[in-house]
Amino acid sequence: MTTALLPPDGCQLVLASASPRRVQLLAQAGVVPQNIIPADIDETAHKGERPGAYAIRMAHEKADVVLHRQADLGQNTFILAADTVVACGLRILPKTETDAEAERCLSLLSGRQHRVYGGLCLISPSGRVHACLSQSKVLFRRLSLRDKQAYLMSGEWQGKAGGYAIQGQAAIFIRQMSGSYSNIVGLDIQRLAGLLMAGGFRFADEDRAL
Repeated sequence: MTTALLPPDGCQLVLASASPRRVQLLAQAGVVPQNIIPADIDETAHKGERPGAYAIRMAHEKADVVLHRQADLGQNTFILAADTVVACGLRILPKTETDAEAERCLSLLSGRQHRVYGGLCLISPSGRVHACLSQSKVLFRRLSLRDKQAYLMSGEWQGKAGGYAIQGQAAIFIRQMSGSYSNIVGLDIQRLAGLLMAGGFRFADEDRAL
């Protein structure tokens, strides 16, 4: 028996993200999108916006922009979007694009606990929106200058929220974590499965198993 999660008959799933990590996590959950359409949106946080609310808003806006910009998707399409936010307190850290940004993030995270928020949004063919928020806590050990220099040289930080990838070399910095590990990587698999099943997805061969 397979554990694949399938959309209702005649429907397809579109992933509003080009992240290879999210594609891998979807596959781990037994989900294969029929199409991948990256969403290009303004990711500027609103003044005073809390990290969790920002993560949910970003996921919703990504799904919504793909829905409205792709007129040829058809009426039987589910659109899934996600956003990952790393925050120290109420401070939202950037998806780092330069060495200087990454170094500032690593210095801020060094020896401190921070939170990783994962927003998930699924728009069903009927237009109904299913959304949820996942939250994980991560504690970094204190980083030496050598730690930071070596990590910056790796280039792994490029485009990563908070300037690090827990599934890569940054794993050696983690003293403690709680909550969903896959959420920190980019997609909370457990929450994802619940969201899809609420939208009408089912396990392959489910009827046969019954």
